[in-house]
Amino acid sequence: MRIVQLTPGTGNFYCGSCLRDNALVRGLRDRGHDALMVPLYLPLILDEPSASAGTPIFLSGISVYLSNKFNVPGWLDRALSSPPLLRLAAGLAGMTSPKQLGESAVAMLQPDAAHGELERLIRWLRSQPAPDVICLSNSLLTGLAARLKQEFRVPVVCSLQGEDSFLDALPEPYRQRSWELLAQRCAGIDHFVAVSRYFADVMTNRVNLSAGRVSVVHPGIAVDEFLPADTSQPVVGYLARMHPTKGLDTLVEAFLQLKTPRARLRIAGAMTGRDKGFVVSLRRKLGNRAEFLPNLDRAAKADFLRSLTVFSVPAAYGEAFGMYVLEAQAAGVPVVQPRHGAFPEVLAATGGGLLCEPNQPSALAAVLDELLGDPARARQLGAAGRHAVREKFSIAAMTGNVETILQKMTHAR
Repeated sequence: MRIVQLTPGTGNFYCGSCLRDNALVRGLRDRGHDALMVPLYLPLILDEPSASAGTPIFLSGISVYLSNKFNVPGWLDRALSSPPLLRLAAGLAGMTSPKQLGESAVAMLQPDAAHGELERLIRWLRSQPAPDVICLSNSLLTGLAARLKQEFRVPVVCSLQGEDSFLDALPEPYRQRSWELLAQRCAGIDHFVAVSRYFADVMTNRVNLSAGRVSVVHPGIAVDEFLPADTSQPVVGYLARMHPTKGLDTLVEAFLQLKTPRARLRIAGAMTGRDKGFVVSLRRKLGNRAEFLPNLDRAAKADFLRSLTVFSVPAAYGEAFGMYVLEAQAAGVPVVQPRHGAFPEVLAATGGGLLCEPNQPSALAAVLDELLGDPARARQLGAAGRHAVREKFSIAAMTGNVETILQKMTHAR
C-alpha cells in the first residue's frame, strides 16, 4: 500500500502522538509498505530518527495563524515554513497553547480549512506516487478530509489520540464551536483508530460516532531498547512534560508526604520555556531531595528508567493512553497511576502497577510508600509489566493491527 500519514509537530517538545506516528510509519515500511510521513504546522520533535526526513512542513503554523487575520502571499508562506523559524516561533509564542489558538482551531475545522496552505500540500502530494489511503494523526485535522478525498478519491482514516484535552482548554466561544464543527467533519471520515478503548468511548459519545467506525489499537514501543531496572535505593521517577496537567505538582506533594526514609525523586521529560517558572517553584519545595533532567535523548531516557524503583505520572485529566507507562514497564519498573482515563485499561492489560484516587497527593503517597516498603511485590509487578509490554505492546504488534485496518479500508473501495 501507498500510505500518506499527516502528523502535526510541536516544534519544541516531545509529543506522544508524534512518537507513536513515527514508530508506526517506520513499522509499516518494515512490512513492505510505501509509507510517507508529512509534518504539519511545526517541526516534529522526536527522540529517534524521523520518518519524515526530507519532507517539507506544510500548513505552516505561522501561516495558518496569520491567515486568519491577513491574506498571506505564496512567497511569504514558503518563507514562513522554514523549520528553524517555526521552531523559534514555537518556543517564543506558545503556538501549541490552546488559550492562543481558539480562532485557528475553528478555522481548521471549517470545510475549506487552510485553503491556500492545503492546496500547496495537495500540489506537492500530486508530485508523489498516488496514495491508497490517507491517515490523519488526530481528529483536529478532519477539516482537511473532504478536500483530500475529493482530490485523491481514497479512504481517509483518522487516529484518536487525546485531542479532547486541547479542545476543552480552548476559550469560549471557540470551545463549543470547535466541538460542533468536529462532529460535522468526523461524519466524512471512513474509519477511526483510537489508542485505547477508554478514548474510543469518549470520542464516540462526544462526536456521535457509530461503534462500527472505530477500532482500538494500543500504541507500541521499541521494547528491546529498555533494559531491566537496577537500583538498590528507593527512587520515585516521573517522565513526561514538566507541566501541571501531567500532575507533576501532585507527585511532588505526594513525595513530600512519603514515610519511606532516604527516598529520592527523579523528574525527567520535556521542559519548554513556558514550563520553567513552574519547575523553579517545585525546585524550591524539594530542595536537594530531587533531581530534574529535562529533555533527555533516547539513550538517556532508557538509562533514567533503569535508575527507578517506582514510577508515576499522575495526570490531572483523563489521559487517552500515556506511552510513558509502557516505557517504564518495559524497563521493569512498577507504576502507580490515577484511577481515571486509560490507566485502568492499560494496567489491567499489563498487571504492572497499582491505581490510586486521582488528584489526591495523600492517596498517591500511600501507594508509593506501599511499594517502596515492599521490594518483593514491587519486583513482582515490575516483572509482570515488562513481560506484558514485550508480548502485547511492541511496535510490530501495533503496526500489524493498523495494517489490517488499512488493508480492509483500501479493499472496500
